[in-house]
Amino acid sequence: MERPNETSPVTGFILLGLSAHPKLEKTFFVLILAMYLVTLLGNAVLLLVTIFDPHLHTPMYFFLGNLSFLDICYTTSSVPLILDSFLTPRKTISFSGCAIQMFLSFAMGATECVFLGMMAFDRYVAICNPLRYPVVMSKATYVPMAVSSWAAGITHSVVQTSLAMRLPFCGDNAINHFTCEILAVLKLACADISINVLSMGVANVIFLGASVLFISSSYVFILGTILRIPSAEGRKKAFSTCSAHLTVVTIFYGTILFMYGKPKSKDPLGADKQDLADKLMSLFYGVLTPTLNPIIYSLRNKDVKAAVRNLVAQ
Repeated sequence: MERPNETSPVTGFILLGLSAHPKLEKTFFVLILAMYLVTLLGNAVLLLVTIFDPHLHTPMYFFLGNLSFLDICYTTSSVPLILDSFLTPRKTISFSGCAIQMFLSFAMGATECVFLGMMAFDRYVAICNPLRYPVVMSKATYVPMAVSSWAAGITHSVVQTSLAMRLPFCGDNAINHFTCEILAVLKLACADISINVLSMGVANVIFLGASVLFISSSYVFILGTILRIPSAEGRKKAFSTCSAHLTVVTIFYGTILFMYGKPKSKDPLGADKQDLADKLMSLFYGVLTPTLNPIIYSLRNKDVKAAVRNLVAQ
């Protein structure tokens, strides 16, 4: 996909954001700022209680604390940039700044995929093999699981970001997005991007396909075990221990599969309404999901509620 009459390589990018829809910018600025503050507060509280409350020093809450820290990092890597784009016409970002932002977003997103799989395994062992749970999910097991999740996400991000940013970008440097979203960036490359498309396809299979398959398989066994519980109260109690995780998984993977299930460098529709819908869907994934996570995990969780009350009382 070589372009004739190439100009000098770009040293920065322009983030278009909602510049084509200026009437929406102020409304979304207030909305996204409020959601960002709720995200920081909710996840920070959840992280603190999982660290300082001894009753929450279990594998499930250890993973939950990691997930809260991850959500804080993910939103902080993109939301301030998004808010600034609502206030600044033709927001610019340097080439290195774009690479850093892309790396952080990719690392956090991929790591969360793995973490949700690890949490599904934790719920599987707790419900299907409760007597062996303390042995299987010992500290010697769940800490390396968390470390490997972070390592996998960071490695994936290094590969994808380096492949994207090594491409030559010349001529048009306007990214039709709020942030340095990789598909929007690839549209600006004046070179063959087949390797990028292939690597993203492989990554989708590993981080999306394999994770969804693993989580689905875990919940098939979990559901089978729950249905075999004789009492209705027992079934309700067992299901309540994994309902929050299942809700988060549905929201997270439902949104991310919609956006990244098909790695494309060009939007086949090319319509303004489709571009706006894609941007807003990305915004939903990047902001709303981390906002909902602490709410979902604490809404019906007596342990978390008690830990929060103790933290506030102190």
